[in-house]
Parts: sequence; C-alpha cells; structure tokens
Amino acid sequence: MLHALYNRSLEGESQLHYTKGEVLEVEIRRLDERGSGQAVVHREKDESKPKQKRLKLTIPQTLPGEKVTATLKYGQKGRVVASVNEILQPHPERIGAECPHFDLCGGCVWQHWEYSGQLNQKTEYVKEVVAAQGFDPNLVKDTIGMDNPWHYRNKMEFTFSKDGELGLHEQGNFRNVISLETCLIAREEMVEAALEVGKWAKDHNLPGYNKDEHEGLLRHLMVRQSFATDEMMLALFVTEAPEGELENAVQDLISRITEKFPKVQSLLWLENRDWADRTQSEKTHVLAGRDFIYDEMLGYRYRLWFDTFFQTNPTQAQKLVELALEMGQPKKHEKMIDLFCGVGTFSLPFASRVGQLAGIEIVETSIESAKRNAKDNGIENTHFLARDARHGLVEVLETFGIPDLLVVDPPRSGAGGKVMRRIGRTKPSRLVYVSCNPDTFATDIKELEPFGYELVTVQPVDLFPHTVHVECVSLLVRKEEN
Repeated sequence: MLHALYNRSLEGESQLHYTKGEVLEVEIRRLDERGSGQAVVHREKDESKPKQKRLKLTIPQTLPGEKVTATLKYGQKGRVVASVNEILQPHPERIGAECPHFDLCGGCVWQHWEYSGQLNQKTEYVKEVVAAQGFDPNLVKDTIGMDNPWHYRNKMEFTFSKDGELGLHEQGNFRNVISLETCLIAREEMVEAALEVGKWAKDHNLPGYNKDEHEGLLRHLMVRQSFATDEMMLALFVTEAPEGELENAVQDLISRITEKFPKVQSLLWLENRDWADRTQSEKTHVLAGRDFIYDEMLGYRYRLWFDTFFQTNPTQAQKLVELALEMGQPKKHEKMIDLFCGVGTFSLPFASRVGQLAGIEIVETSIESAKRNAKDNGIENTHFLARDARHGLVEVLETFGIPDLLVVDPPRSGAGGKVMRRIGRTKPSRLVYVSCNPDTFATDIKELEPFGYELVTVQPVDLFPHTVHVECVSLLVRKEEN
C-alpha cells in the first residue's frame, strides 16, 4: 500500500551480492509497502560485475532517518532483509512496543512509533498518492485516529501450528506460528476465549494441520464479537467431522466454552479439507447456539455468519458511515445506488434517508444477507442485485433510472477503469468513494475527470492502528455542463 510514497525513488536500483551474517551501519531512507524501513548501501564498483552498484536493504521495526547497525539475513522476492542490532540514532517518535510478540509477529508493525506519528505518516501517504494523479493534496484532511488505539478489532483469525499450538504467523515466515499469549489489538474477551480453545487442544493432544504433508486436524480458529451486542462466535476450522474418536473432546469443548464464556452465541465446527489455506467450510456443524451472531451499527442490526464481511474496527467503521452520510447529503426524494454494497453496511443508513436505494454486490451470500438485514430493520425501499459491478450497474439503470447519489466501496484492488468510466457515463450528481487502498482510489477517481467530476474532499480514517493501512472517505461532484 505504501509503495507509491515510500518506495518509488528506489525503483531501478540494482541489487548487489550480499553475504548472510554481514553487519552494516546504515541510515533508513524511507518505508516500504509493508511499513518496514529501507536503506541503500553504496559499494565500490566491482569491475567484473559492472551493473552491481547498490544494495537495497529492508529492515523491519525501523523508522525514517534512523541510523542503525543491521545483520543481513536473507534475500526474498527482490529484497535483502536485515535485522536490527542497535539503534544508533533513534527517530524522535520511537517508543517501546507494548506487545510481547512484537519482535516476531507480522501484525502490528508500527507499535514502536508514537500514535501521532503513525497518523501523520498516513496523512502524508494519502496526499502523495492523490498528488501523483494530479489532484490538489490540500484537499486531504488530517487522518482521524482513535482515542484508544488498542483492543479495537472485533474479528481475529488464529492458526494452529503442526504440533497443535494456537497462535499468529511470524513476520516474514508464514509457515511458522508464534504461540499466543495475548493480542493487544483484539478485544480482551476474544483473546481469553482463544486461549481456552488453545488449552483444550493441548489437553487432548490434538494435532495441528501440517501444510507440507496435508495432514492433521486443527487448522484455524476465528473469533468474532460484537461491540454492540457482546455476542461472540468461535469458529474452529478442522479436517474431520466432530464424531467417533473426537466425540469426547468435542463434548469437552462445548462444556468449557458454554460454562466459561456465556457470551458465545455461536460455537461452530467447520470441516475444511481443501489444500488452500483459507478459512472456508465444506460442512458446518453448530456445536452450540446458532450459526450467526447479531451486531449493530448506528442503530441498525446485522446478522454475521463466519464468512460475512463486516468492518473489523466498529468504532472507526461507524465514523466511515457517518462521514459518507455527511458528504453524500442524501435526501428523501432522491435515488441512490450502493456499488459493492456487501451486507448493507452503508445501504441501510442511506436507505432510511433516500426515496429508493439499489445495492449491487457480486457475492450472492452477501446479497442474501443484505436483503435479510433490510427486512430485519423494517427497510422496504431497497433493491439488491447479485451481479458484478459493471454489468449490475447497467442492469439497475434500465429499471431504476439515473441515481442522484452513488456510493462505491470497492475491495483493495479498486473498482477499476471500466467500472469508473461506466459511473462517469451514468452521471450521478454526487459520488462518495469509500476506499481501503488510497493507491487504487487515486487511479480510480482519475477516470472520472473526463466526465466532469471534481474532487471536493478526502478524509483519511485510521481503522487499523499500528499497521500501514489507512481508509479514506471522499466526495466528488459533477460540474454543471455549460
């Protein structure tokens, strides 16, 4: 994500030969797309290898301007990775990381940076990618952060190692799992429940899944909890059914969870034998409760299944919706289209404020959830369509007519040029673009310029403190034709 701002000037710099274990003293020049520091080492020219002039280093847990000594470890996908030995000249905003897993875990890569510094860096990044597409960077406001940037996640996915230890993936080594002690970005009750599942697995000597041999029982544990209703879901992804030799262990799991965690309203055993290392289910067994939990946002109730996409930071997600409403200014006489509508996170609040709303989403299960969520909330002026964005937009326009307002909330890959040009030809008077990837956002909105759209404002929002990610809500308006 940070490639455009922090990595652009390193393009074309060739890699020198490196020696594993070599110690170098370097200055961190910038950050890469993963949030790690980058440095370049200039060496004497080797006449036998005339193209080798510079060695580009990636050094995790460093900040721009720092001088450090680092040990070369390995090369990976065009990078030479080094580990810090000593910080010779620290960044003025460097702090001590609070999490005991910080040195190994690949999750919160910026815990060593004061939160205000993280927010400033994210603001500058959004300004840079916007300016790179020819827009005024002064339209970008300061990133909205959190009052308490800890314990903000309502969903976590943990992985079992092949020996049955429950934990998180190691930074730079996806096959290695760090044994879990805590997680400071997840809600505390979620971590406690996860630790109990991990203890249960060890007490019964249950094997984890071996990705190389494709054998073993336990693969992943997903934990979800609503901050509004307190309902919790535990979803265990396994390779066998909960019967036969596993029956006693499964009954013990049910007893432990229902007795110790009464907020768990959904305890699931999900069979997944597929080679792909994803949290998916071939057959779902409800061990206790139901197969979904209830969540709420801005007074609207949603049903969440294990595979339902819902913003993982509810505090900041609510700000996204509030900003979209503020920028979009929906009115009762207007028609609106919600593109990439998902389960209706934006659809329901907007539908209560417009005359008619059409939602388009390619994932059929999400559309079914959106319809159900609208019904649960007594909203009757919506029409949801399961189609891809471009063709769905064409189909809706035939019966719906031209919308006054269009909201687009695409995946990280963006909406794409074809969809954006289709939006431009549709000519809604106002467009609210919600983005989880400023790079694709900036290239997407560039497609609207030939259609007379003007960027009015961009508001970054920090949904993932201590990581490189930043979301944006923006408003574009169509200028009147002469």
